[in-house]
Amino acid sequence: MISTGIVGASGYTGVELMRLLSGHPIFNLEVIQAHSHAGDSVGSVYPSLALIYPGLHYEPIKLDKLSSLDCLFLALPHGQSQELVSELVSLDTWHGVIVDLSADFRLKEPSDYEVWYAKAHIASYLLDRFVYGLPELYRASLKAAKLIAAPGCYPTASILALYPFIEEGILDKKSIIVDAASGISGAGSGANDTTHFARADEDFTAYGSPTHRHTPEIDQVLEATITFTPHLAPMSRGILATCYADMVQDMDSELAIQLLRDFYMGSPFVSIVDGFPHTKSVLGSNSAHLSARVDSRTGRLVSMCAIDNLVKGASGQAIQCANIAFGIAEDKGLPKAGIFP
Repeated sequence: MISTGIVGASGYTGVELMRLLSGHPIFNLEVIQAHSHAGDSVGSVYPSLALIYPGLHYEPIKLDKLSSLDCLFLALPHGQSQELVSELVSLDTWHGVIVDLSADFRLKEPSDYEVWYAKAHIASYLLDRFVYGLPELYRASLKAAKLIAAPGCYPTASILALYPFIEEGILDKKSIIVDAASGISGAGSGANDTTHFARADEDFTAYGSPTHRHTPEIDQVLEATITFTPHLAPMSRGILATCYADMVQDMDSELAIQLLRDFYMGSPFVSIVDGFPHTKSVLGSNSAHLSARVDSRTGRLVSMCAIDNLVKGASGQAIQCANIAFGIAEDKGLPKAGIFP
């Protein structure tokens, strides 16, 4: 068994990690730490997990309880992983794998953190040591990786939809537009004026454009300059990314879908659908459903991807990366089937 811990286990991604790890045959969750709920049992905070972790309690964040673990998932807010990772990797006793779910180690240029996060990176010397944790693109680099930066939910959906066409030189990289809608859980567990029920129910709104913090992450992987507009949808989970770009090579819809099938052949969590992807179809799963269309009238490609933002967009993908890093089957312990109805 692989001894495992979660820091930041009281938020949505931490709770989702606990749910998914409960069914994993190899990762054994031993330690959960958080800034809040120290001393509380998991079941008292999240009754949905009461029967799975009857004896597990939240602990305050302390390095000495983490240093002997084989695998550590960090589900902390952006900006809080930098110091913790820096301290851990400096310990002689630390020999494990860290999978960070925040944005703290996703960008390669330290200056990008000052521009997009308005704060200097305090552990920039570690940026080059992190592997970007999108298995469908970086599977080989993840094998035996020790430091992994799990992608954001919006970048995961957008990159999966666009990368195969970028790789084939099909698209004008300066023409890309990403419209993506996310469920409210993407905003985290802390309620605010935007996300409480009376505001979000029966509403659909754009936000964060054109300065959303996931923009440079998508740019970096695609080596492109995108226009990104996220939207808040009145649902708990799910992301649908609809991506548009001018084509520099001729292609029809049938060829576009076939290109996706060829590119993702062998990727156990990617399904290429002939129809249109639905967020309901991937609910609760680590799957990504993709499709594409060519608008021959305008010469533009439309590529779409649906994921569960808390699973393939966060916690499930983090476990997928850890599976690969430890030499475990990539799909071990992770659901492929969505919950329906």
